[in-house]
Amino acid sequence: MSGTAPAAPAEKKRMSFFERYLTLWVALCIAAGTFIGNAWPGVADGLSRFTYAEISLPVAVLIWLMIFPMMLQIDFASIRRVGERKNGLIVTTVVNWLIKPFTMFGIAWLFFNVIFTNQITPELAQQYLAGAVLLGAAPCTAMVFVWSYLADGDPAYTLVQVAINDLIMLVAFVPIVSFLLGVGGIPVPWDTMALSVVLFVVVPLAAGWLVRTRLIATKGLAWFERDFLPRFGPVTIIALLVTLVIIFIFQGEIIVDNPLHILLIAIPLTIQTFLIFVIAYGWSWRWRIPHRIGAPAGFIGASNFFELAVAVAIALFGLKSAAALATVVGVLVEVPVMLSLVWIANRTRKRYMDRSGEGSVCVEPVALVSSLVEGEACDS
Repeated sequence: MSGTAPAAPAEKKRMSFFERYLTLWVALCIAAGTFIGNAWPGVADGLSRFTYAEISLPVAVLIWLMIFPMMLQIDFASIRRVGERKNGLIVTTVVNWLIKPFTMFGIAWLFFNVIFTNQITPELAQQYLAGAVLLGAAPCTAMVFVWSYLADGDPAYTLVQVAINDLIMLVAFVPIVSFLLGVGGIPVPWDTMALSVVLFVVVPLAAGWLVRTRLIATKGLAWFERDFLPRFGPVTIIALLVTLVIIFIFQGEIIVDNPLHILLIAIPLTIQTFLIFVIAYGWSWRWRIPHRIGAPAGFIGASNFFELAVAVAIALFGLKSAAALATVVGVLVEVPVMLSLVWIANRTRKRYMDRSGEGSVCVEPVALVSSLVEGEACDS
């Protein structure tokens, strides 16, 4: 018998309880909000009184509670590492800002204005298109850390990718959304959109950076990550779920009259998610970018900063708008679709080749896709 002890099995990576069942919680919130909105219509009237500059103050506070904790995770000092894996960053930024918003617009326009023309009125089609555009122009900020973790992504470089995309979002989100909504014939109040970005990106980003730097300077990074950040996990989820209940208090009548529309909205959003992942992940594979960089590059573009999309949709079009409904459907499909992409990334890991020798040259792109079914490893 060999004296070498067998290697301990790798610990199975898991999501938190709330994250794992997020789709279920969203569905329950839809049901609860729809019931309240139809049973007690006075609740919606009462909430409507708390608005300023067309922005619902209760929802604004809740969304800020969602966004601020995720901004605490952003370490802008990590941007100094940007030169270490330039190719991964090129894939992320090009896909997120030069491809994703426009493919989202094209796919959503095709489905809402052509394929579903008999099921959706032109007015609803325009609103659903607006919600889809808002989702497509907001790459993921927080949940990408979860997807990266589940696929053994490089956490440090995932942080770099997210930080860079947040900075780009500050200047690119409003022009891209305004352009695409204009192409779709949807009037856009620039001042309201700019105010939304300031409230829901600039302010929480600056506040998160300030709190993070001060606490790390006084308490240390280990304390910040081990003791401080975990306190905000429940805050984010609870704020999200309460926001969804409020939204569907206003959307109750629409859902009761058009229950099929949730599925109609989900179809183009799901197709878009898979398309963007295939582009980013396949491009990373083609460039032989390490899997721990390439997989998160695919996840950042495929998933969405749905908190921002929901906030801007409400600010631009109102709580009762179909655009707000479309962004919420993005939340509904996010977890199951992204978990399927994590499965794909893990399933194809051994067929993924990079220049550092993680894999071997054994497949062409078509074969890489077929490996999802075969699940075979390459010979070294």
